[in-house]
Amino acid sequence: MSLTIGVDIGGTKVLGGVVDADGKVVAQTRRATPAHDVRLTRDRIIEVITELAAAHPVDAAGIGAAGWIDASRAIVQFAPNLAWRDERLRDHIAEQVDLPIVVENDANAAAWAEFRFGAAHDVDSSIVMLTIGTGIGGGIIISGELIRGAHGIAAELGHVVAVPDGHSCGCGRRGCLEQYASGSALVRFAQLAAKDDPSTAEALLDRVGGDPDAIDGMDVTAAARVGDRAALGAFSEVGFWLGQGLADLVQVLDPQVFVVGGGVIEAGELQLDPTRAAFTEALAQRGRLPVGEVRGAVLGNLAGVVGAADLARRR
Repeated sequence: MSLTIGVDIGGTKVLGGVVDADGKVVAQTRRATPAHDVRLTRDRIIEVITELAAAHPVDAAGIGAAGWIDASRAIVQFAPNLAWRDERLRDHIAEQVDLPIVVENDANAAAWAEFRFGAAHDVDSSIVMLTIGTGIGGGIIISGELIRGAHGIAAELGHVVAVPDGHSCGCGRRGCLEQYASGSALVRFAQLAAKDDPSTAEALLDRVGGDPDAIDGMDVTAAARVGDRAALGAFSEVGFWLGQGLADLVQVLDPQVFVVGGGVIEAGELQLDPTRAAFTEALAQRGRLPVGEVRGAVLGNLAGVVGAADLARRR
């Protein structure tokens, strides 16, 4: 059975896996990401591919990178959490390993994995995926094809404007969806609630020794599970904005299924319930017209590995 390598590169780790044609990860390894150093990051990727290729008869390697990938799928034009700027990643890696190399945006790779093997495996045509973590990434598949755009950087769904003149975003715009529906927004909403009315955040504040500024995403999820009002309110706020964003995307793309993934989805129905409610409310005017179902991703932190490997198989 054909085996390929998938490598998912984030701000903290380089995760690699050997993946079979059914999307099963048969081996994996990881390294820490020296995010500040371009050369060392390349070295870690090469180490991961070399280690896995030495132990398994692989045909190619795919690399999923958080950043803007050019249309040729060779150059990382910009990566917000890594030091890459116009980095010729495909060629640099191919020079050091004896394998065909494919480079893809990490959210595109995750979307492809969920389409082929995960939450949308039963969909025959179109999905839209949003990966909700520190920021928001996106992937669009129409008629079974990833939509990359003329310059390779389509589906940056976190950077559509939700609130005109709203919070400043790292992309240079103001009011992006990422500022209201990401994991960072979840934490900000919870921190503000705990400061404004500590009586609503007893479980949250108990977890952080009474310091609202110490609240993180894991705290919000844990507190929400025991009924903390501030934590539940933060999930509701994120769900409202995410549901609004999905409703806007329906008007443009009309997918069969929306898949919500990334770190925030580990909270499960705590996030999906308010998202679906806001999505349905925003589309009430469509009456009996069909709209895409909202599903939670199922492949977790291996989605990028599985998707990158499968895209390398289909190179």
